[in-house]
Amino acid sequence: MTDLIRDRRDSRPVEAACAAAQAAADGAGIDIRPLDSVGELEAVRRLYEHIWRTGENNPPVTADLLRAMSKAGSYVSGAFDGGRLVGACFGFFSPPARAALHSHIAGVLAGMQGRNVGFALKLHQRAWAMRRGVGEICWTYDPLVRRNAYFNLAKLGATPSEYLPNFYGPMDDDINRADDTDRVLVSWRLETPAVEAACAGRPARTDAAAARTAGAAVALEASAAGGPLTRYAGTPTVLVGVPGDVEAMRESDPARAADWRRALRDVLGELLDGGARVRGFDRTGWYIVDRQETE
Repeated sequence: MTDLIRDRRDSRPVEAACAAAQAAADGAGIDIRPLDSVGELEAVRRLYEHIWRTGENNPPVTADLLRAMSKAGSYVSGAFDGGRLVGACFGFFSPPARAALHSHIAGVLAGMQGRNVGFALKLHQRAWAMRRGVGEICWTYDPLVRRNAYFNLAKLGATPSEYLPNFYGPMDDDINRADDTDRVLVSWRLETPAVEAACAGRPARTDAAAARTAGAAVALEASAAGGPLTRYAGTPTVLVGVPGDVEAMRESDPARAADWRRALRDVLGELLDGGARVRGFDRTGWYIVDRQETE
């Protein structure tokens, strides 16, 4: 990890980011390193095919594209458990005036869940970006997937900025299936106190029950039958629920999953379009959204 601070003047924030990244990798029992050889990048392509179950004819990314991105100075890294590639992440730069990196795909083998490999990959990416003077990383995620919402908003401290309906269009894989590819764009401001605390293992806690006690109203929740139930919520703070496992629902009841997609688009999308701020995500399945800034 010491190579992360060689190309930029030494500074305490960068050194702290590198130390946090190394601690996360050590805690996960993995090694993370940049990738640039054709063989390594071909392994990333195969890894992504396996994770998203796309098949060889429809890979999420090709090795030659990753090779070009790596040569151009973009971020491409892999996580190794011994000599086995178990996770990978890549991103490319936004326009120069933004001094930001867009993280496009990050994936970890299902068998590695519970070891915080994804967390370690993101902290490596953060340290890599900060060493290059980048202050922000953006990416998209599916707002219906509860574990991803918790990981991005709670564990990493990223902030939703925009709701993007059917952003990628149809995606022929076994994860998205026939569902619309709605995404939420998040911003990870790398040197804010909240992100620094999250990367040090002290994420801010968001409590939906406490918010409800304080006057928040439910705008979207599951009905008794498991489908989406929208309610009028004119309060300054609202709670927006998501199902427990929408990926399993897409297999067992795709029509109901599509209903949830439309309902979340109508509720959360309208809130974000209207300037509301997502305070955080409670891992029990609730977005806490403020229509006005809280003190």
